[in-house]
Amino acid sequence: MDFELTEEQLMIKAMARDFREKEIDPHVAEYDKEERYPVDIARKMADLGLLGGVIPEKYGGAAMSYINLVALIEEISRSCHLMGATISFPSGLAGSSLLFYGTAEQKQKYLMPFAQGKTFAGAGVTEPHSGTDVAAMETVVEKKGDHYVVNGAKTWISFLEQASWFITFAQMDKSKGRRGICAFIIEPSWPGVSMRPFKNKVGYRPVSTGELFFDDVRVPAENLVGEEGQGFNVAMCSVENGRMGVASRALGVIESCLDESVKYARDRILFGQPIGRFQLIQNKITDMVLGLETARYLTYKLAWIKDKGASRAQKEASMAKLYATDVLMKSATDAVQIYGAYGCSDEYPVGRYFRDAKFFQMVEGTTELHRVLVAEHALGYRKD
Repeated sequence: MDFELTEEQLMIKAMARDFREKEIDPHVAEYDKEERYPVDIARKMADLGLLGGVIPEKYGGAAMSYINLVALIEEISRSCHLMGATISFPSGLAGSSLLFYGTAEQKQKYLMPFAQGKTFAGAGVTEPHSGTDVAAMETVVEKKGDHYVVNGAKTWISFLEQASWFITFAQMDKSKGRRGICAFIIEPSWPGVSMRPFKNKVGYRPVSTGELFFDDVRVPAENLVGEEGQGFNVAMCSVENGRMGVASRALGVIESCLDESVKYARDRILFGQPIGRFQLIQNKITDMVLGLETARYLTYKLAWIKDKGASRAQKEASMAKLYATDVLMKSATDAVQIYGAYGCSDEYPVGRYFRDAKFFQMVEGTTELHRVLVAEHALGYRKD
């Protein structure tokens, strides 16, 4: 691996830095407080071609390398990781599902405008009684003539109120387990589709999140993604991309925790000197620096492996996601501790970093799941 960023990557980071400082930084505290997703900022990112990710140009994407995508998400996430999520989503489950399993018509109708930033999309996988255990889903589907009928519910769906369509999953034959799952594109305006947003969330406040309900929803046969029984494969086709996106966003927030902590430690005077002179504070700063560098190595290594053409990199994705999010949780906790009582004030961003950090350890697979996956790879129980 070459650890030096290329001229192209430096240009991407410089453009992203200029954009976030001008367009995101002045507004992020306000829209976070209001639980408002800034569609206007997302549209501006789309105009710059920042949302196309690794999707090929012929489908409206930017055909980025994975390393370039990580660099972009990391830089934007220093201001707002949910704007980083906006960049990562077309390369995640919704976009990749159609890229790898969608028909030509599905790609034209749904994937292309999504990759161009003209529409938003969501993924309905998690259910009220099953999250980590995807195969245990209770949403069911029955084929009737030239259409399918879906009944069930999904929860913790991101971009709930912004999405023009959702990639979602239902069980056709429970006796077949994961081999009985089907994947579908469902539009929120269809009869029988309803939603309930979750309000006053602890973290991840700007992105609309909530429940999707399906009550005898008629899905045209042409909206089946892949083949019947192939839904689990569809759901798993982009897990590495999703975990890479979360790790990349965590890098940006860790870096902001470090920046804010250094700035405050230099300015805050206690017992006649800056608190940065105290070893206790220096230890916390050191942990942030080392954690950031190590998490960055694991994340960029994952991107490097993906750029080499690897179809799967499950172990590396788990390591990057697990480590980066654990480092973020510690860094955000230490940042608030450095700020003391001021960490509770919305005048400073470290409180927001702390509120968000906990939930990084849950999305795209919990910390506990990834510890199991890493161990099972080491023990030889699991292979990509």
